[in-house]
Amino acid sequence: MPATACPCGSGLAVAACCGPLLSGSAVAQTAEQLMRSRYSAYVLGGRDYLLASWHPSTRPATLELDPAVRWLSLSVKRHQQTAPDAAVVEFVARCKVGGGSAARLHETSRFVREDGRWYYLDGDFP
Repeated sequence: MPATACPCGSGLAVAACCGPLLSGSAVAQTAEQLMRSRYSAYVLGGRDYLLASWHPSTRPATLELDPAVRWLSLSVKRHQQTAPDAAVVEFVARCKVGGGSAARLHETSRFVREDGRWYYLDGDFP
């Protein structure tokens, strides 16, 4: 049986890519790696991982994932280290809601690293 491809689009199997991050057996080494793993968590329904990887200063109290949303693809446009413990990642994610047409989510996300761990801080929609 072939290995399941990682939803983040890396071309690797999920077990060799975002899987260890989602299971908690590894931590992201870069902001881009965290962003890719967060996308995979949205695809795979990893609500707890999404909340845990969200910076406490901006983390919502709860997070409900809409089962009608089907994530289709991820394209990373830019990853820029802006300081030793800060970075931005610009990406476009495509999804479908129910039977509707595909939509694009274009975001420039900010990330911070604290105690060796990257966190999603917030994002802008250019």
